[in-house]
Amino acid sequence: MNKPKIFIDGESGTTGLQIYSRLSQRDDIELVSIEASKRKDADERAKLLNSVDVAILCLPDDAAREAVSLVNSDGVKILDASTAYRTAEGWIYGFPELNPGQREKIAKAQFVSNPGCYPTGFLACIRPLIAQGVIPGNFPVTINAVSGYSGGGKNLIQKYDSFHEQQKGVTSDYPFGIYGLQFGHKHVKEMHQHSGLASPPLFVPAVGDFEQGMLVQIPLPLWILDDPPSGEEIYQAIAQYYQAEKFVQVTPFKDTTLLRDGTFLDATAVNGTNILQIFVFANDSTKEALLVARLDNLGKGASGAAVQNLNIMLGFPEGLGL
Repeated sequence: MNKPKIFIDGESGTTGLQIYSRLSQRDDIELVSIEASKRKDADERAKLLNSVDVAILCLPDDAAREAVSLVNSDGVKILDASTAYRTAEGWIYGFPELNPGQREKIAKAQFVSNPGCYPTGFLACIRPLIAQGVIPGNFPVTINAVSGYSGGGKNLIQKYDSFHEQQKGVTSDYPFGIYGLQFGHKHVKEMHQHSGLASPPLFVPAVGDFEQGMLVQIPLPLWILDDPPSGEEIYQAIAQYYQAEKFVQVTPFKDTTLLRDGTFLDATAVNGTNILQIFVFANDSTKEALLVARLDNLGKGASGAAVQNLNIMLGFPEGLGL
């Protein structure tokens, strides 16, 4: 039996390198590469794109659109890791755990968009509550999140790495900083469309002086509701939603064993995995709750999710290579 052929268009980028590293260790697929001198040769790229079973696009948005325009074979499946198609008609959103039946849609699709890292954490937390009516769709949602600097691409990685090389053991000039302060961040449309919320969430991202890892926080001022759910009700709704899932893990309610010193929730604890952890913190007396997703922005937030989607698209066991 012939092995499925996979072409990673953009394998030299941060996400592409991570996907290549994961796939190159497998013997159930055949990786097809383009010569470095021909990476910008449209004819050569078109030839490769139309000769494989799955093309994984790890490119900037415009380059991803160009790559899709080069595909004229109905037999080629496209998995796009850019933001270009995450809300586009005709594309299936590649978050298998998000909704019942989502895996089946991914398996049948020709075009699949890999989710963003911040949206993955946000949607994993909020979607079960909206879908089950635990909180209404018109609830005003805010998101405060921090990612390792590897989420900022080559330039930001080089900036931090260069500083660390010059100042070994010294904290960066930029230990923590929020951004997206003009709002309208490119992830917001994706978060809105796939959440079921009536209005877009208010999203404030940040970057920290650590390479990879991520915390996505969603505070819930439940006191604005006439009949607010308890923390236990919120926890149970999310836990039941993901009870059969391998890669989305809902941590036990009020269990502090995963907190450093029983107090601090660190961003890097699941690095190197495809695991997404969800935490529910609540105070029923003050009618407040906090949802937190912890994931590796280069794992379940990028390359791990891509490999998971690829396995589904090929009809392979979902956890292969993960």
